[in-house]
Amino acid sequence: MPLKQIYEESEFKLILEKESAFLLFKHSLTCPISRGAFDQFTAYLEEHNEINGYYLTVQDSRPLSNFIANHFAIKHESPQIFYIKSGEVKWHTSHGEITKETIEKFTL
Repeated sequence: MPLKQIYEESEFKLILEKESAFLLFKHSLTCPISRGAFDQFTAYLEEHNEINGYYLTVQDSRPLSNFIANHFAIKHESPQIFYIKSGEVKWHTSHGEITKETIEKFTL
């Protein structure tokens, strides 16, 4: 289960180029809802090593978070998860909707 934190727009663009499908999670370090959602995200990745997971913390990477929102024309929320396949967002959700079961439903 590769899980990697990203910080810069250049890192994200490289992932978009190289990965056929991956999960991206926007995380807030100060929000308890985000903590719970992050735990669900990592639980999913522990059971599904066929997909890579990346995350950013909005406190450390606000420009990257804004870039992603603009790039995909999807309003920023935190916590927020994206399933990206072939460079396009195939599914996304936020807050309490981020559960291991919901991620499985939309990525398997």
